[in-house]
Amino acid sequence: MEQEKFIMTQTGFDNLVKELDRLVNEERPLVIRELAEARAQGDLSENADYDAAREKQAQLESQIQRYQHMIDHAEIISSGNVEKVDVGVTVTYIDLSDNTTEEVQIVGTFETNPFVGKISNDCPLAKALMEHREGDTVLIPMEDPYEVLITKIEKQFCDETTDSAVLTKG
Repeated sequence: MEQEKFIMTQTGFDNLVKELDRLVNEERPLVIRELAEARAQGDLSENADYDAAREKQAQLESQIQRYQHMIDHAEIISSGNVEKVDVGVTVTYIDLSDNTTEEVQIVGTFETNPFVGKISNDCPLAKALMEHREGDTVLIPMEDPYEVLITKIEKQFCDETTDSAVLTKG
C-alpha cells in the first residue's frame, strides 16, 4: 500500500518543523504544568480545571502527532522549473471574464491561505492551471466556467509570519 504524501514547499516544511518544535518545547510543558496544578486541587471527580487541562493535553498531543506524521511523509516540491505551472510557483493571470489580474501561489493543501494568495494544489483553479505555460488560455471548470490567460510564472514567494499563523490554527 502506498504511503500518504503531503505535498509542500520548502518554506511550508520549514514552518511545520518550527511549529512542531514550538508545540513540543513550549506548549507541552505549559499544559503539563496546568495539569499538575489542577491535580493538586484535590478531588479529581468534580474538578473542572483538571478536565479542561486533560482535554487541552489531548488536543495538543493529537496536533503534535498530526504534524509529526506530515513531516515524516512530506514531499517537498522544488519550484526550480518555472516554464510550466506546478506546486511552489506563483502564477499571475488575467481573468478574461472581467479583465482583472490576479496572482496566486500554488502550495500544498495544508499551506493554503487564500487571504495572502496561497491556493491548494487540489483546488479547481490550480488543477486547471497545472502544466500550462505563460501565454496559455485556460478554462477553469467551475459551476460557472471561466477562462484565464497566464501572464507570468515565477518561483515561490513566501511570507514567514503568515505561514506560521496558518500552521498555528491547526
